[in-house]
Amino acid sequence: MDPDDPAYRGQADYTPALLRLYDPIILGPITRYVWRCPAGRLTELYRRHVRDPHLDVGPGTGFFLERSGLAPGSQVTILDPNNNVLRHTSKRLPNFEVTAVEADVCKPLPVQGPFESAAMNLVIHCLPGPFERKAAAVANVAALLSPNGMLFGSSIIGTTGAHNRVAHTLLRDYNRRSVFDNLEDSEEAIYRMLASSFEGVEIDTVGSIAIFIARHPLAQAPK
Repeated sequence: MDPDDPAYRGQADYTPALLRLYDPIILGPITRYVWRCPAGRLTELYRRHVRDPHLDVGPGTGFFLERSGLAPGSQVTILDPNNNVLRHTSKRLPNFEVTAVEADVCKPLPVQGPFESAAMNLVIHCLPGPFERKAAAVANVAALLSPNGMLFGSSIIGTTGAHNRVAHTLLRDYNRRSVFDNLEDSEEAIYRMLASSFEGVEIDTVGSIAIFIARHPLAQAPK
């Protein structure tokens, strides 16, 4: 990705070294004690809602896909602008039929659907604003789902969240460095992003993280 692209900073830190540390550190103590949402809650989200074929936007290390309960041989498309992420996740998921796509979800996607499920897990808070750009990213994913398809995932809430002191500090620092762009991402804002492309939206906030499920993409989502 071009370093001048607005989305560059949100994914640039995902080097091979960071990806090796991501599970034990980010999905361990930081998720549990800073954002106060244990990784198990997000694993449960996958296990309840993932379906074959599945699209995973911003798959991270593949931690949640590996634990999702999908049957061996399931078709999984992983989409990310960072090739380090795509290579790491592809190697981790040998039991699935993995298609890796290098793309920015904020732009038209070079992917053919339909998918029965899609995930944007711990992704929206990294996408560059404003609100309209993030809503367009959701719409791009909605357009690839079947009529009964489902989008699920999670995102760290901005300044309106019930953060502890360490979370507030990290939130401000990550936004200052453009790793996150989520200061204005309230639970209500995330709901509106999803409701602009889906008939039904549910959000449950755990600690600093909004966990969401969006069902039945609207017909007006771009094709």
